[in-house]
Amino acid sequence: MNYTSTGQGPAVILIHGLFGNLDNLKNLSNNLESHYQVIRVDVPNHGMSPHWLTMNYPALAKAMIELMDELSIEKAHLVGHSMGGKIAMATALSYPDRIASLIAADIAPVSYQNRHSDVFEALQNVELSQLESRAQALNSLTASGIDAGTAQFLLKNLTRDEASFKWKMNLSGLLDCYPDMIAWYNDTIPAKERYTGPSLFIRGGDSDYVTASHREAIMAQFPNVQAKTIEGAGHWLHAQKPVIFNRIVSEFIQKHESK
Repeated sequence: MNYTSTGQGPAVILIHGLFGNLDNLKNLSNNLESHYQVIRVDVPNHGMSPHWLTMNYPALAKAMIELMDELSIEKAHLVGHSMGGKIAMATALSYPDRIASLIAADIAPVSYQNRHSDVFEALQNVELSQLESRAQALNSLTASGIDAGTAQFLLKNLTRDEASFKWKMNLSGLLDCYPDMIAWYNDTIPAKERYTGPSLFIRGGDSDYVTASHREAIMAQFPNVQAKTIEGAGHWLHAQKPVIFNRIVSEFIQKHESK
């Protein structure tokens, strides 16, 4: 995986969500890197990481451990948002001895219904071969019903070479692998799998990604868990309430950095 590493100290790995890249959690990285080695990754099929034909949580968990091995990191704290939170949870379940603590931002260890058909359709509607400017791409996305904020986020994936515009992400690969992304790791492994290390689930008060109905699944798989709600924030809680989010994350990691 493509990654960037800053700072020194105990290792913290930050994992972005679907359609994102390693810059999504840069604000948190800036907050942590004075005391920690912070590794921000491009998840496969995103950013500058390799394109995968098959992308599921067991494979992604293995890739996280291989990255830790490459960097000679014996144990790391994992922080993941949305899909990145699922990758972090899968890694903790499969390799519990390698994970110092787990923080999942606005995601639960469950399968979800399809929420991104409109986004995939809008991205496919952007005629890259005819594109002359980023403004045209923005107009195309908003014309397909994507709100301006989400459109600007998606356009962080747009790059240009000498010939034309192209997506950094593997759009067709993500579409093919999407059923595995909204499914859950525990659907394919024994239900007895648990991570008993310290876990923190942070949810946005205005988001429906983590609800009371998910409590049983969370407790069954992550029994040593705490939960925090950031009021006034939705699914993009780390961007909407960065000061509060960063403080919650840093305090939790600090509390468990020697355990």
